[in-house]
Amino acid sequence: MHDVILTKPAAPVRLPRFKRKGRQPDGFPAGPAPRYPGQFIREMARNPLGPMLAMHNEYGDIVHYKIGPQHLYLFNDPDLIRDVLVTNQKNFTKSRGLERARRLLGNGLLTSEGDFHLRQRRLVQPAFHRQRVASYATTMTAYADRTRSAWKDGTTVDMHVEMMRLTLAIVAKTLFDADVDDEAAEIGEALTAAFESFNFGILPFTELLEKLPLPHVRRFNAARDRLDRTVYRIIDERRASNDDRGDLLSMLLMATDTEGDGKGMSDTQLRDEALTIFLAGHETTANALTWTWYLLSQHPEVEARLHSEIDTALNGREPEFDDLPALSYTRMVLSESMRLYPPAWAIGRRAIEPFEARGYTIPARSVVLMSQYITHRDPRFFPDPERFDPERWTPEAQAARPKFSYFPFGGGTRVCIGEQFAWMEGILLIATLAQRWKMRLSPGHTVDIQPLITLRPKHGMKMELYRR
Repeated sequence: MHDVILTKPAAPVRLPRFKRKGRQPDGFPAGPAPRYPGQFIREMARNPLGPMLAMHNEYGDIVHYKIGPQHLYLFNDPDLIRDVLVTNQKNFTKSRGLERARRLLGNGLLTSEGDFHLRQRRLVQPAFHRQRVASYATTMTAYADRTRSAWKDGTTVDMHVEMMRLTLAIVAKTLFDADVDDEAAEIGEALTAAFESFNFGILPFTELLEKLPLPHVRRFNAARDRLDRTVYRIIDERRASNDDRGDLLSMLLMATDTEGDGKGMSDTQLRDEALTIFLAGHETTANALTWTWYLLSQHPEVEARLHSEIDTALNGREPEFDDLPALSYTRMVLSESMRLYPPAWAIGRRAIEPFEARGYTIPARSVVLMSQYITHRDPRFFPDPERFDPERWTPEAQAARPKFSYFPFGGGTRVCIGEQFAWMEGILLIATLAQRWKMRLSPGHTVDIQPLITLRPKHGMKMELYRR
């Protein structure tokens, strides 16, 4: 009975209707106009992927629209995306979305700019060097083994909650040598509350509304305070012990500003960097794994091949770092999962100076949006794009596509610093958990996407567990 699957597609994104603009005599690319005042703001707050998909479907690779006085451009072509993220990256800063994320993350790696960002990245980088990342493998598989050993045959779990708890424990242990198991549920609730305010936070006039005692403002502030308690506790405990444990937190505590006053980081700086990596290091991987289990449950032929590779490569033992080359199909499965459901679903940049794109002059201060979710589904690069097909990730297939047709970790100097950490963790966790278990979507469970800071499953992911 376990292998009988009724395919359940994820609910499609609702596409709003806009008024079509006529000719653009002012030199702007084609784009939509709202059908009524405030439509863009309303649709973006409801689900920003809907309007972005609708614009791409109607206008193609470069779209122009306005929200109030702000010019926005949606780029949907790999060459345009490369120009922003790599070729002309010095002409761009983070856009409003991540500017607003400073309310949660402070001035950490994800939100900082300029020389300060480069200095902080140099301080953090050693924790993600290849040799250091390889040393994390044993912890990853040990925590995954603990998770799979606690599961019971035939029971139902929320796989998103399970993956959030697992990846949270791993990033806390590997990078901060901390145990957060007792706080995992509260941290998860705080994250959800903080992230749910994100779409609201990128809209105009948010700075004024945040000063009012509105329910969503109170929820966000309470969530931020809860996350701060965990991070400051970890920092305080480490300062008190004065131990050098060779992890990321030790590196940050010992770091001094050789280009400035020669002092170490303040608690606020430590908090911003630690919280950024703490959250980014588990939220994105948890989402990628959740969507992977969902897709495998809907494609038994892919799952069977995955199981065969794991059984052959590991012969019943836990995976290790040296097994990664033998788990090539497992990596292909994860790659395809992140194509369809990229954890980071969009990137925004603000232009410092005017620049040229396809014969148009993009004014200074304009915001450029690039969506992994949209580009990863472009049939020019991924025929039959809604189909889950790990064979798209053979070396030959990858070489035939433009590089920025697929960019789950961004690109350029601001590419995700933990990319190799995430790849290794994803592959090892899939191999460890799938070695013993099959997951099946619970009957009647609604699968829908929720594009917050990351691409979450809106209703969680209720799945039944069956021992292999």
